[in-house]
Amino acid sequence: MLLASDFTPSLFSPLTGAIVDRFEHRSTMVLCEVAQALTVGTIVLLQPVAAPLFVVVAVQSQFASAFRAATRSAVADLVDDDDLEAANALIGAGTHGLEALGPLLAAVLLQFMTPRGVLGVDVLTFAVSPLLLAGLPRIRHTPSTDGIVADAKAGLAWMWRHRTVRAVALGFFAVAAFTAVDDVALAFLGRTTFDSGDSGVSLLYAGVGVGLLIGFVALGRRPPGRVASIAVMGLALCSVGNLFTGLAPVLLLAFVAQTVRGVGASLVEVGTTTLIQRTAPPELRARVFANLFGGVGIAAAISYVAGGALVDALSPRTVLIAAGIGGLVSSMIAFTAARETDEE
Repeated sequence: MLLASDFTPSLFSPLTGAIVDRFEHRSTMVLCEVAQALTVGTIVLLQPVAAPLFVVVAVQSQFASAFRAATRSAVADLVDDDDLEAANALIGAGTHGLEALGPLLAAVLLQFMTPRGVLGVDVLTFAVSPLLLAGLPRIRHTPSTDGIVADAKAGLAWMWRHRTVRAVALGFFAVAAFTAVDDVALAFLGRTTFDSGDSGVSLLYAGVGVGLLIGFVALGRRPPGRVASIAVMGLALCSVGNLFTGLAPVLLLAFVAQTVRGVGASLVEVGTTTLIQRTAPPELRARVFANLFGGVGIAAAISYVAGGALVDALSPRTVLIAAGIGGLVSSMIAFTAARETDEE
């Protein structure tokens, strides 16, 4: 399911971004939310078995990928440049903060309804979203007259030529390849290493949500700064969080370490998003966002596939420590590369 939701859309991210850049972003966001309502509604109505379910999830995730690229690009057209960090922090708190609360809400709803009913509630959220988005002003755009493939290549070429964006994007990819394994390892760390059952696992994942909210609140109040440095600092904190989670002797300290990781994730989100909004040409912006997150999705998929085997062969602690060290080294290399571009 993780591969269907993360990896499949990533394969098409250059084309997805090229398509999004061809259309007015408000309309694109509305269309993507309606499409997600239909795909999740398909799951509710048809209850497909495994293989068809993976296909539907992959399609839904493709629309989610297009929505994210259009949204991140649109913010730069709707908000003054000096307010970009605060706006991205607010959006991040709403997105990732509510994602952290989502499982708790689902747990409450499951006491009164079936999983099918809970997914029905999810459909309603996608149905309400277009009504809110329709109130946005139309966003100026300059549609390309080249072919889709040529547009996709142009987006990739711009990212490679811009040295700061390239350094941050490659650093993000490398850190994700090392540290996304925590999605696999944390479950075993809580259940087996700390022998705390599902409650311990929930506490570890909650630590990330708490850290995200702390980070977004702090970023929303700080003045504008060097966003590339903020992003790379976040990559380092994510890595340190996983490293100390693996080293933690008790569950509570592992929770604190995951909170640090969550703070780092908020810095990565705001730093990378603001960097691209300020540097990418408006006509290429959605392509750059799609490529960035697509690359991270591929890195995460690599980490997922390798993570299960490594946890079985070694231990959750060993995997988290190794992931943290690898991510920290990658962060240091990215920081050096980004600093050199700033100096130039």
